[in-house]
Amino acid sequence: MAQESVDLSCDYQFWMQKLSVWDQASTLGTQQDTCVHLARFQEFLRKMYEALKEMDSNTIFERFPTIDQLLAKACWNPFILAYDESQKILIWCLCCLINKEPQNSRQSKLNSWVQGVLSHILSALRFDKEVALFTQGLGYAPIDYYPGLLKNMVLSLASELRENHLNGFNTQRRMTPERLASLSRVCVPLITLPDVDPLVEALLVCHGHEPQEILQPEFFEAVNEAILLKKISLPMSAVVCLWLRHLPSLEKAMLHLFEKLISSERNCLRRIECFIKDSSLPQAACHPAIFRVVDEMFRCALLETDGAPEIIATIQVFMQCFLEALEKENKQLRFALKTYFPYTSPSLAMVLLQDPQDVPRGCWLQTLKHISELLREAVEDQTHGSRGGPLESWFLFIHFGGWAEMVAEQLLRSAAEPPAALLWLLAFYYSPHDGRQQRAQTMVQVKAVLGHLLAMSRSSSLSARDLQTAAGQDTETDPRAPAQQLIRHLLLNFVLWAPGGHTIARDVITLMAHTAEITHEIIGFLDQTLYRWDRLGIESPRSGKLARELLKELRTQV
Repeated sequence: MAQESVDLSCDYQFWMQKLSVWDQASTLGTQQDTCVHLARFQEFLRKMYEALKEMDSNTIFERFPTIDQLLAKACWNPFILAYDESQKILIWCLCCLINKEPQNSRQSKLNSWVQGVLSHILSALRFDKEVALFTQGLGYAPIDYYPGLLKNMVLSLASELRENHLNGFNTQRRMTPERLASLSRVCVPLITLPDVDPLVEALLVCHGHEPQEILQPEFFEAVNEAILLKKISLPMSAVVCLWLRHLPSLEKAMLHLFEKLISSERNCLRRIECFIKDSSLPQAACHPAIFRVVDEMFRCALLETDGAPEIIATIQVFMQCFLEALEKENKQLRFALKTYFPYTSPSLAMVLLQDPQDVPRGCWLQTLKHISELLREAVEDQTHGSRGGPLESWFLFIHFGGWAEMVAEQLLRSAAEPPAALLWLLAFYYSPHDGRQQRAQTMVQVKAVLGHLLAMSRSSSLSARDLQTAAGQDTETDPRAPAQQLIRHLLLNFVLWAPGGHTIARDVITLMAHTAEITHEIIGFLDQTLYRWDRLGIESPRSGKLARELLKELRTQV
């Protein structure tokens, strides 16, 4: 590596001298010498670019103080610009000098200089000497007209592409595939320049009629990278076209979101919601093809983590953001529900799509019973067109956490006999792998716990130990079992809603949180509960204050 650095420095000095000679004399001899060395100089430029792209602008000038002079001399040499890929590589090298966020006037001036040189390169092969003489005769220096020239060229090309898109099968007026491919290639190093945005957008939305994609993969990758890093801002229609035309870009956008979620604070749904909305994925997912890819990647994450609660919560937040984007885009579904959820019952999907906020509170219990009936038929009877089995139905159900999390509250806040439909829904939500017999046993266990909790809610004095005993939490049962997690969540709901629950809430949580894993589970439950209460507007002052205090205390402990 050190040897390569020494070699590059030696080459740099050699070519700097060569360019100075070529620049000072335009005799036949210097022109011949230039042509002889063009291939070697292009190879040197490639090596320079590989080195420059790994450094920021300040580091580049520390290592190569005269780099601007070298590139300028090369850019004003017509033989170099006309040779093979030298023009493109020069553009790449110049873009490495740009400060994305200039901190002082020197950096701003450098950016302006680079922009001017880029404009010169783009216009050098199209405009001849007469044009230069004409503009000079009008009193304009190159630094004045090159930026405007670039902007006009971009707008002209963008207009031509839009016409190309509208011309359809009119082959005489259509831009050739080769020219489209060439344009996309030239744009790669220029993508982050604001003036080039219209051309990038026009290329993305311009669909050719070829059987294969004609735009360069490097173009899609560069645009996607710039979008993810917030270096450019394109209309949502252009972003959708990008992700529809180049699947790796959509997959990378999802992985970028996952990386942000992993590195963020655990169990903070408000922050997760901000990351998700900022990713533009919910808005783009209004197109079913993008939604299906995103949903499949969430499914893979869920399977890889054995159904981790954090992944389930993230899916639910994404779904909420998606539904908001869908409603904002169009009150009526542009695509049939079946295109979003092809393997599930349309009638079940339609019921789940209802926002609990839009259903009168008095009808919540009836709606939950209806959801339970449809799910049970899909899971146990395989009717209503469900083809994916229990896990497919469960995966659909967890998308709509608003309904799933309301079941326990409805059971605890009702003095009536617990409806079998709601008991089944709880058992299925927490353990979709169970067969009928095992799920029936869980329902019996949950019904017994609910009976104890409702009896204790009428007691004048509550104790955390008695509550734990009544719920069967003091036995040797594996605390990681789905049924035990279900019961823990019933207890947490109870201490938040029961009249005397707030007095023993801390003691109950201390008894439950005997492992770090369960502590994180409780934090997740409280955060999710507060997030849902805030959305539905059902938070009581006492319960909300208690949940926030508990959440804050637990977060300081982990």
